[in-house]
Order: sequence, then C-alpha cells, then structure tokens
Amino acid sequence: MKIFVALAAALIVTFAAVADARAADRKIMLVAAENFYGDVAQQIGGDRVSVASVLKNPDQDPHLFETTPGIIRQVAAAQVVIYNGAGYDPWMKKVLGVTARPGRVVIVVADLVHKKPGDNPHLWYDPRTMPAVAAALAGALSAADLAHKDDYAARLKTFLASLRPLNDRVAAIRGKYAGVPVTASEPVFDDMAAALKLTTLNRHFQVAIMNNTEPSARDFAAFERDLRTHRVRLMFYNKQASNAVVARLVDLAHAANIPVVGVTETCPPGRSYQDWMLSELDATEKALAGPSS
Repeated sequence: MKIFVALAAALIVTFAAVADARAADRKIMLVAAENFYGDVAQQIGGDRVSVASVLKNPDQDPHLFETTPGIIRQVAAAQVVIYNGAGYDPWMKKVLGVTARPGRVVIVVADLVHKKPGDNPHLWYDPRTMPAVAAALAGALSAADLAHKDDYAARLKTFLASLRPLNDRVAAIRGKYAGVPVTASEPVFDDMAAALKLTTLNRHFQVAIMNNTEPSARDFAAFERDLRTHRVRLMFYNKQASNAVVARLVDLAHAANIPVVGVTETCPPGRSYQDWMLSELDATEKALAGPSS
C-alpha cells in the first residue's frame, strides 16, 4: 500500500510538472483588428505569441468590412485582443460582446492616446501612437506569461529603438518643408502630416469622403481650384477607398503636374510597420522635393 501511495504521489507530481511545462510552452493567442497592430504584437511577443490579424487585405476598404464566423471564433479563443477604437472598427466591440472570456485583456488604442469617436481615427499615422501600443502589449503579455516578462521587456526596448530612423526621418522632412501646403482626399495621413508640420487644406472635403458622404459643390470647387492654381505642393489619397469623385481629382492633379502620393489603411503584406511608414515618408519627401529629386 505504501508503495502504491508513493507511486501515485510521484505520478501526480510528474503529471503536474508536464502540465506546467505544456502551459509554459503554449503560445498566447492574440487577435489584432488591424494588421499593423498585429505586426507590433508579433515584434513584442516573438515566438511566445500566435497573432491573427483581421484587416490585412491591401485591396479591401476597411470601412466596408463585415465580420465572419471564423473571425468570431478567433476572437473567442484569444487571450489578448487589440483594436483601434475611436469609431474606426466598431465591429470588434460587438464581437467582443458576444465572445466574453474571463481574464481576456482588451487593448483599445484610442484609449491609450486619449481619442474618441469623432476624432480622426487613423491613429497609427501619429508617431506617438506605436510606442504607447508597444508598451501596452508588453504589459499585457507579461501579465499573461510572467515567466517571460524579461523577454517582453527586452523586445519592447528593441522595438522602441527601431523607431528612431522613423522619427529621424520625420524630423528631417519637417525641417525642410514645415508650413508647405498640401491636400488630401481624406484624412488618413493627417496625423503624420501634422507631425511633419505640413499645412493641410480642404478638410471639409476630406471628412465628407471619410464618412462616405457627398462633398459639397463648394468644397469640390475649392479642391479643384487648389490643384489647378498650384496652391498645394502635393495630394495624398487613400488607395483603398477611392471613388469616382476622388479619381477625378487624382486625374486633375496629374494633369496639373501636382504629385500624388497614395497611402493605405493596412500594412502591405510582408512589410513591418516601420518599413511601411518609412516607405510612405520616402514617397512624401520625393513629392515635396519636386521633379528634380
């Protein structure tokens, strides 16, 4: 009997150790509503996380997105969820409401940067956003996986250091072109343009396009006039949400020899957040420099 009890106790200890080892090896399931947040989560989490990004198709208009049963299942299984907020991805809040899970951590980026519905929701173009996002992710992953908190802290440090070239490029462009007037089809790039201290015109038009409403004739005429008279140095437009009105203005900009820079609302496949931002800054700087660049 004593041998049996000792053996049973040993087996219990062994099974517990195996269970603990499996738990330690199990990856943290994380769902990101947008793929650039998913990219940052992967950079912070490394091989300790399994990241699923919902909005990742470069040909998809994020404003027309609809959820699927597969996405609901992913969110239901997630230990950590991150989404933009500020009215940009309201579908995620609904999915979270029907997939409650005890202990799940939800990171709302708008809350981190003190934005609300009605503010410009394209938060990832503000250079101040991703450091806050990365820190929140490192905190959430450390809480879920305390044994590897030092790893998350180290990757956070590496990530923040990787943003220096991006911040340096912003400072360099700002130093050359602060105050230069530009325009845009909608305010996707607006926070980055503000960081560059560019002067953005035609804001009423941009908000109308963003909200899928028809710009007024007066706003359209003002936009058209700014292009024809070269009042602006360049035009930004959203490559993922163009329509006939925007396409007409893009054609007019080309005809007037106004550079056009296309920006997107998802990170291109195979690119990191940092590379994506740098590529759009490269295009912006080239356009601002003019044809001799």
